[in-house]
Amino acid sequence: MSISTPPKFLNPRARFNYQGRPCSIVSVGSYVPARVLTNADLEKMVETSDEWITTRTGIKQRRIAAADEYTSDMAARAAERAIARAGITPEQIDLIIVATVTPDMIFPSTACLVQQKLGAVRAAAFDLEAACAGFVYALEIGQQFIMSRTYDTVLVIGAEKLSSIVNWKDRNTCVLFGDGAGAVILQNRPGSHGLLTAVLGADGSKADLLRIPAGGCRLPASQETVAQKLHYIHMEGQETFKAAVEAMYTAARLALERCNLDISHLKCIIPHQANKRIIEAVCKKLGAKPNQIFVNLDRYGNTSAASVVIALDEAVQSGRIQRGDLVLLIVFGGGLTWAAAVIEW
Repeated sequence: MSISTPPKFLNPRARFNYQGRPCSIVSVGSYVPARVLTNADLEKMVETSDEWITTRTGIKQRRIAAADEYTSDMAARAAERAIARAGITPEQIDLIIVATVTPDMIFPSTACLVQQKLGAVRAAAFDLEAACAGFVYALEIGQQFIMSRTYDTVLVIGAEKLSSIVNWKDRNTCVLFGDGAGAVILQNRPGSHGLLTAVLGADGSKADLLRIPAGGCRLPASQETVAQKLHYIHMEGQETFKAAVEAMYTAARLALERCNLDISHLKCIIPHQANKRIIEAVCKKLGAKPNQIFVNLDRYGNTSAASVVIALDEAVQSGRIQRGDLVLLIVFGGGLTWAAAVIEW
């Protein structure tokens, strides 16, 4: 059986007694800023080296937004491309969901700012925060509105300006992150199964492993929190690595089991682009072959909620994914949060 011809899997909606119409990703678009920050550039900013970064992370460069370029700007640019490829107008969008940990401001939501930039005057709008797992969380939530027939067209975006929350003197974190955005249009596509299943998970007992300590009601901004650099990303790298591998593997296996699929049925696996060692460990446990795995980590670094959707766009535009192919998205982030989704493209 060829990979491009899906097996006779059980429809997970019927299996779990869902009574909704199928939901598909009908288009995808992405945007990354023009500025490239290479490992050589970082060598001049912090005590590190290209060899150290590449060996430990697989990252060679990342994109950095301009000072006056915000999360909502990047989100809107990605959305415009997805809208054009879907052949719709902004006025047809019923709902906008933006997954981000770097909103333009605490409120109003970045989704509302994107609505205004796009001219999507009919759309409801809200943000979702599940860190690097945010896009798949938002994808599953967007699907519910299509399945229930509440809405016909949903715009889901993952967008981040992580350069604004990185401590550029901390070599353990500043080398990892980049900026960018990706967007998809969700609709019912007759004759397509679309989004087959999603597995979402979280473990709040490990919240301290990956966080920004200050800026909320627990530690409001003050001279002390700024002086102590508590408004930047703090990460316990080794513990986060262990948790990421196990959570991503478990979520992926459960998602495949729900669809009665084996890893060999997948045309493309798109893991969260955080660290090459995490990607390699997860895919090895899954038994995936190298030609099934899509990686663009070396060029963009970790773009959090934008990570898998930027990669999805590149995989589609390059021809790696064709209509009818089965695709697995796997993500992990602060919270701790994780998710996996199986898609019939």
